[in-house]
Amino acid sequence: MSLNLNLVTLAGRLTRDPELRTTTSGLSVTTFTIAVDRKYSRGEDKQTDFIDCIAWRDRADFISKYFFKGSAICVTGTIQTRNYEDKNGNKRKATEVIVDSADFVESKSGGQQSDYSAPAADPAPAPAATVHQATMFDTAVDEDDLPF
Repeated sequence: MSLNLNLVTLAGRLTRDPELRTTTSGLSVTTFTIAVDRKYSRGEDKQTDFIDCIAWRDRADFISKYFFKGSAICVTGTIQTRNYEDKNGNKRKATEVIVDSADFVESKSGGQQSDYSAPAADPAPAPAATVHQATMFDTAVDEDDLPF
């Protein structure tokens, strides 16, 4: 039996404005990077990961219209890796999140959670379980209370 699962949920802030482009066939695509802080203990230095993301079609239009540098965002999607050759002929590997959904984490006035999320644009199958509420990330859980 084979088990395959590729699902990621990230909540963080955009490091720059999303870059919206259109493919030669007319599809919208936007790329952006999310800064996500790692968990750390008291006394440790805070570390941040910078995660590259790509959104297509209506999601790309939605993200580029409503999000900008510093915006809080929650995305769900899948991790994809690809190999390519840079302009100097060096072999490179990129790891990116292909965004299936994007949600507001704060209201326009800042600090408040919004219930609005972008409508799903394509008939792509939805993951079995997704997390869309930012409040789940704000709740501290004592590890001794976990059932596993």
